[in-house]
Amino acid sequence: MKALTWHGKGDIRCEQVADPAIEDDRDVIIKVTCCAICGSDLHLMNGYMPTMRSGDVLGHETMGEVVEVGKGHSKFRKGDRIVVPFNISCG
Repeated sequence: MKALTWHGKGDIRCEQVADPAIEDDRDVIIKVTCCAICGSDLHLMNGYMPTMRSGDVLGHETMGEVVEVGKGHSKFRKGDRIVVPFNISCG
């Protein structure tokens, strides 16, 4: 899949990265259809987050469609449309 990746202060790239995979029974994978940029993204772009490593995937305010659900999930089903809260994400 394509993703925005961080490679240093002001160095943001659109690159091909590995497709996500279910790692936990509670995981859900979505196909992102919309996203937003917020103040924390600007902090990341400008190098104010010392935990960032080159190649880290950016983005955390998204909407999309559920395409895969972990075995232990009963709340979401494939095809559901969802909004991801700003504080829960993995890339």
